[in-house]
Amino acid sequence: MEAVELRVGFVGAGRMAGGLARGLLRAEKVPASNVLASAPSDKNLDAWQESGCRTTHCNLEVLQESTLVFLATKPHILPGVLQEIRPAVGPHHIIVSLAAGVTLQTLQRAGAMVFARGSSAGDREAALLKSLLSSCGLCEEVPESYINIHTGLSGSGVAYVYLFAEALAEGAVKMGMPGGLASRIAAQTLLGAAKIMLETGEHPAKLRGDVCTPGGTTIHALHQLEKGALRATVMNAVEAATNRARDMAED
Repeated sequence: MEAVELRVGFVGAGRMAGGLARGLLRAEKVPASNVLASAPSDKNLDAWQESGCRTTHCNLEVLQESTLVFLATKPHILPGVLQEIRPAVGPHHIIVSLAAGVTLQTLQRAGAMVFARGSSAGDREAALLKSLLSSCGLCEEVPESYINIHTGLSGSGVAYVYLFAEALAEGAVKMGMPGGLASRIAAQTLLGAAKIMLETGEHPAKLRGDVCTPGGTTIHALHQLEKGALRATVMNAVEAATNRARDMAED
């Protein structure tokens, strides 16, 4: 089955679902007319209709009309939704639950997503999902135990990067650069560094070392970051978010 023939459904039409749908539409993986989203009210559905997608208030209709179904509700709502749709799920369906904590930014162009298979999902289904999600960014299949770690690293990690970008820009403002310009340069700096990591596959420690001229500006600045325990603090942040994701999964 070609991806263009797919009928894709979203149970839940909030930010997670919207970000993923925009990525699929932008990459022309699925025509908008083949996308159906459900939500209890019209609040989030207007944007879908403007994009040419179909909408409904009935979750069962999404199952009836779609082959690939993304469950994008809040975690506490998901058990009730599963009970509601269970009678409509057939062997032809591919059901994908979006992990708690995955943000809109993660699901758009520079996103990073991981997925784990259920017992009924085979190689064909995994390949199809990876083909679709790769259009939105990096997509890797992983053991289920990695899902919560991914939330702490990437889902919540977007916020860590924004905080770091804000700090970079504010440092430049302190030294006399206008805020708007500083923010743009900070963003471009992060983008360039990330691109080099992905393109070279080098360990970040090596790339960092390559930038450090003996006695130069960079090593003096890195000394200050080490004194502020930047690495340990970020590691603690990933650990805290991962543990919180595990707690939410057990609730």
